[in-house]
Amino acid sequence: MPLRGVAHSKLVGDEAPFFDSLEDLDTWFTQPHSKLAGVSEYRPRPVVNGQSDNRGKSSLKVCHDYKGGYTESPSGICYTFNFWSLCDTFVYFSHHRITVPPSGWISAAHKQGVKMLGVLILEHSESDLDGLKLLLGNIPSLSTDSNPASGSIPLSAHYASCLAELAFQRGFDGYLLNFESSLPGGTEQARALTAWITLLRAKLRSKVGAHADVVWYDSVIVSGELRYQNRLNYYNLPFFLASDALFTNYFWPPDYPALGAGYFLTIDPILLGNQPTVESVPSRVKTLQSVFTGVDVWGRGQYGGGGFNSYRAITHIDPQSLGLSVALFGPGWTWESEQDKRGWHWERWWDFERKLWIGPPHTGEIVPVPDPPPLPDKFPPYNEGPFKPLSTFFMDTPPPDPAKYAFYTCFSPGVGWSWFVDGINVLQTEQGWTDIDKQCSIGNLAWPRPTLQWEGDERDEDLPTASTAFDMMDGWNGGNSLKLSIACGGSDADDAFFRCIWLPVQSLTVSPGRSYEACIVYKSGSDENVDLDLTIMVKSLSVKDEAQPTVGQAVLTDLPHGWSKQELIFTPKSTLGPTSIAVGLVVGFVAKDPTLPCNFVLSLGKLAVYPSPPTPPISVSSPRILWAHFAPDSARDSLANLAGILTWDTALSFPPMTPINPYINNHPENARPAWILDDALFQSPAFLYFNVYVSAYSTDTDLLDSSSATFIGTTGLDGHANRLYIEPQCLPQGLEGKVRLRFHVQGVTNVGEVLPWERCAFVDYSVKS
Repeated sequence: MPLRGVAHSKLVGDEAPFFDSLEDLDTWFTQPHSKLAGVSEYRPRPVVNGQSDNRGKSSLKVCHDYKGGYTESPSGICYTFNFWSLCDTFVYFSHHRITVPPSGWISAAHKQGVKMLGVLILEHSESDLDGLKLLLGNIPSLSTDSNPASGSIPLSAHYASCLAELAFQRGFDGYLLNFESSLPGGTEQARALTAWITLLRAKLRSKVGAHADVVWYDSVIVSGELRYQNRLNYYNLPFFLASDALFTNYFWPPDYPALGAGYFLTIDPILLGNQPTVESVPSRVKTLQSVFTGVDVWGRGQYGGGGFNSYRAITHIDPQSLGLSVALFGPGWTWESEQDKRGWHWERWWDFERKLWIGPPHTGEIVPVPDPPPLPDKFPPYNEGPFKPLSTFFMDTPPPDPAKYAFYTCFSPGVGWSWFVDGINVLQTEQGWTDIDKQCSIGNLAWPRPTLQWEGDERDEDLPTASTAFDMMDGWNGGNSLKLSIACGGSDADDAFFRCIWLPVQSLTVSPGRSYEACIVYKSGSDENVDLDLTIMVKSLSVKDEAQPTVGQAVLTDLPHGWSKQELIFTPKSTLGPTSIAVGLVVGFVAKDPTLPCNFVLSLGKLAVYPSPPTPPISVSSPRILWAHFAPDSARDSLANLAGILTWDTALSFPPMTPINPYINNHPENARPAWILDDALFQSPAFLYFNVYVSAYSTDTDLLDSSSATFIGTTGLDGHANRLYIEPQCLPQGLEGKVRLRFHVQGVTNVGEVLPWERCAFVDYSVKS
């Protein structure tokens, strides 16, 4: 959450963000804990008609491993991941015994239809006791030289249940099991461990859902020894069969992916469909996609050397043809390897990051690649060709259907230096902020540059060129806007005075027969000799369904501070199932002298797509904040050192109804109900987040006015719904001598609309004399 001030305490973030031992986990569960209601739920991406369930390409699992984890700060910037549309699963990695993904990361992933996994890690001999305890449960006394009388290791469900409950409470989707320590119990312990993994899978699916995942890292083998295999084979097969997927180590030679794929094809298909024997747990058959070949971006023992040479390794994994998936480890390399260089700043990192993932910003630009490390004589020479961005190898997949999860973006990369509310800069910082909860789609069709097309009749002249950037100095709601710069050459064609282009911004998957509403908020600027005419537009992207959606007339609304809003209603025509669309702008430009080059800039502050609101006689509800309450940590004699928890509740309300007289013009056999409610009334959260402000007063008779209140922060850092921890660091200066504070809570709906103050709430707090 962006918060006023610096040096915030841990109290503003997640409670117990990780556990360093199983004992710590048991201690946590001695107290009751509720499920975090402020974390977005996982919703899968729909499969577009004509695509297989694997969407034509294999999966990408990203394991971030950035500086040991938990570096995000509301008063500083750090690494963020922004290419959610390319991956299916994200692993938040650290070296704590149990890594719990931060709530903001979970929400960011789920909004994009991506699973978020935590980590259970056992490293080095000091983890041996926990490794045995994992199987035996929370027994009072245990040592690693204990010998069960039966000769085999008994199996307890205790920690499988605890880990499943933890995932349920925090809202994440499973675990990466990273056991990089030999098992003292040898083969017996290895077998017991695979049984425990099967048990964990069953508990997770029962508690979290059928989508829950357990991924085994290629480490311990059937003998209990730590021996990386770097591919699927006999030695790690039982662990793969017990899990949902295998994440191989990355010390592999170029022929290993094909060897591992060939080995997979020899496995009895019955074994690949073997699932935990638990009622109502659906079966999930393993495929080649279930084998994730590891690629270390740091290049540690990696073929090709990692970094901008990572494409060399992925070329041999060949996810498009061979069918294996990719597990990309350590993409935070783009930040950590560069941050200490002279002149480094966030914009330089973003340029570095985007080149690795999606390529250079300009067509034809060459990305320099360092020489890869020398190969052993037995390897053939490198033959992977010039640099390829990571996006080359994976399907770009839209987020969940907006009919089920309203799509909203303010194009935030999860960091910023300012905070805007309806175009007003309410917070300006020097050190910046990081808030993954506020991260949105950055417009997957706008990067590395928009693919422009002439709208209407094709023209013989070259298309304009376009570039994309974040503008951190201006925004509508959030920390920035998306800046699209267009340059068009001069033309001597007879009709060149008016030209029109199609500029796609975001792809989505929508359902046939549903009516949707699309909304865009934007600014435009151009050379003096150019006039612009912009219209929001929706077009089909499906290969096997060329029918364009039915699109209504766009409605234009002028907004404050130079912003404009356009809305339209559209309905997909496809009858064959979900279909892909692009939302963007049709830009017409009139040049006073078309022979001269012209330039114009579009700033996008918001894009939202959601189900069309129901029409009468269905009653339409509106969200509001019902009440607010502030509970101080303790009585304070000054408002300047105030700390405590601000909470509130939300509600839906309906417009007033005309009173109904049942005895006049209302026959008891009338089959038309007096009112009809929307079936989707409570299907999705009504709010994205809340802005919190404060006003300070010297006397109890001062006029209390929300328009003069000072912004202090937003929700989203601790996973809790409808609450914000207030501490002195986020309060404004100059509170000495004030006797009363008023906290104002302002909601931002799930489609990015800021509630008017009359639908918000406030609470007063006075210093006790």
